[in-house]
Amino acid sequence: MGFTVAIVGRPNVGKSTLFNRLVGRRLALVDDAPGVTRDRREGEARLGDLRFTVVDTAGFETAAPQSLSARMRAQTEAAIAGADAVVFMIDAREGVVPVDCTFADIVRRSGKPVIVVANKSEGSAGDAGRLDAYRLGLGEPVAISAEHNEGMADLYWALRAALPDKTVSSEPARAHEEPAIIRVAIVGRPNVGKSTLINRLLGSERLLTGPEAGITRDAIAVEHEWRGRRFRIFDTAGLRRRSRVAEKLERLAVGDALNAVRFADVVVVLVEAASAFEEQDQRIIDLVEREGRAIVVAVSKWDLVRRKNESFGRLREEMQERLAQLKGVPLVAVSGLTGAGLERLMGAIVDAYDVWNRRVSTAALNRWFERTVSAHPPPAAAGGPPKLNYITQPKSRPPSFVIFCTRADAVPESYRRYLVNALREAFELPGTPIRLTLREKANPFSRRRR
Repeated sequence: MGFTVAIVGRPNVGKSTLFNRLVGRRLALVDDAPGVTRDRREGEARLGDLRFTVVDTAGFETAAPQSLSARMRAQTEAAIAGADAVVFMIDAREGVVPVDCTFADIVRRSGKPVIVVANKSEGSAGDAGRLDAYRLGLGEPVAISAEHNEGMADLYWALRAALPDKTVSSEPARAHEEPAIIRVAIVGRPNVGKSTLINRLLGSERLLTGPEAGITRDAIAVEHEWRGRRFRIFDTAGLRRRSRVAEKLERLAVGDALNAVRFADVVVVLVEAASAFEEQDQRIIDLVEREGRAIVVAVSKWDLVRRKNESFGRLREEMQERLAQLKGVPLVAVSGLTGAGLERLMGAIVDAYDVWNRRVSTAALNRWFERTVSAHPPPAAAGGPPKLNYITQPKSRPPSFVIFCTRADAVPESYRRYLVNALREAFELPGTPIRLTLREKANPFSRRRR
């Protein structure tokens, strides 16, 4: 039986460090600066024989309504409402401060089991702060050091005591193999509407949004189901030109976004309708193509466009001109505000995923190969033209092909592009990256003694 634990507390007490410790890898961004975490992030945690969902949250802060801090606090309160238990964390080296007492009242009113955790308790420096935590009135504090992996056994037993009915047997039953989950990363420049789009797709305010650019920092994963297929969708930080990324936190956020791209199956590149296909948009698409991910281009804020048919036709022509290396990439107009185009977007994601996984039989490939090379043989070069023998597809994801030939270095790049475009058209591989490698056959006489 699984359960959910939310980690809450004021900024910079070590919530994300404990989250990373419980999930066993660095998922949440960690830095000495306060307020790094903004959205709530979920992960599958393991502590002894316990398996549960752990939720990292933004730091509790008092703030004016409608401010960014207030919206962050609303996300934390939503995490508490959805949790089975709450880990309320304080900094043992600083002790209990007034804001801790304020938010301890909020946690107490939730009615959820609460475990007070005094973090940074390594050595004796945190003893006073741990004892001070008793005055919060939330029970006996658990002394840990998330950074140094100390006190995890005490946290284990505290969870057992707080949730006796849910921690008896938390190992999930695996009666059958789960269907594949399509991993989708939403990327783009800052403030193009990535979080708003995902919230509209989910039908809830799951992710923090607002007019401020750069709200999202961590690559936040959310689960979604559409027409019987399961998706894990990653919201990512906005990607600016490298020369403009100066702050350490933004560099960390960009690194997290790039990791989301590398481990995604499909990447949705979100461009803004009013300024689509700027240089940075093209750089992002080139990055996704180099990583070999399936690509869908979505035009956001479509509700602001007046002449929609005319504008869409113009954008399609511009995309075909600027993205010649990805001929046929899907283009979808969407609006996170109204929900327009979301069904088409999900259909395009599924189609792109299927193309990305497509395999072609060797027999069909070589029939096509013979016709194509006969119709347009490779150009002659010094020493004679290269001889192309046969082709095979060793892998998909993305579709990758190997041509066995002689004098591979004599085949010009233009002829390789010709073969890739012919492959794309013949076997219906629109928009997906295609890898084509030329490999020279071993000479059977090269090692024979003269």
